[in-house]
Amino acid sequence: MIVPPPSILFVCLGNICRSPLAEGALRNALNARGLDWTVDSAGTGHWHIGSPPDPRAIRVAAAHGADIAGLRGRQVDVGDLVRFDLVLAMDHDNLRLLRQLAPAENLSHVALALDLVPGREGEAVADPYYGDQDGFLQTWRDATAIAEALIARWIADAGMSNG
Repeated sequence: MIVPPPSILFVCLGNICRSPLAEGALRNALNARGLDWTVDSAGTGHWHIGSPPDPRAIRVAAAHGADIAGLRGRQVDVGDLVRFDLVLAMDHDNLRLLRQLAPAENLSHVALALDLVPGREGEAVADPYYGDQDGFLQTWRDATAIAEALIARWIADAGMSNG
């Protein structure tokens, strides 16, 4: 049996720092492997709807070969929680908000993003917004670790199903 590619939604507060970096990191990792998944990002807040990612996020992503400049902030909605296979919150506050928004039958598809990374379970991706460029670089590292963990899990699941 073939395991279909998952659809992934990353969610942070404003959708201009962490979640667009996570979207860019996963797209980058997928492109490097010739994989095509549905990947998106959103925020729980409404403040940055229609806005591009933070310029510092754009610079960090670009330095690692990912172009996120064309992304635009949007707010997560109930439809996202049904449409996506996996909704990954960047921190505990956003996870709580997503669980409040999610229909009961979709709660199992909502998780903390770093729970996928061995040894990082229960950790939040720090919000770099009020910091300097180094915070954005750390967020990129976390996003890359999440992307690699997602792909490794999918490959493992596909291997188990095919073997």
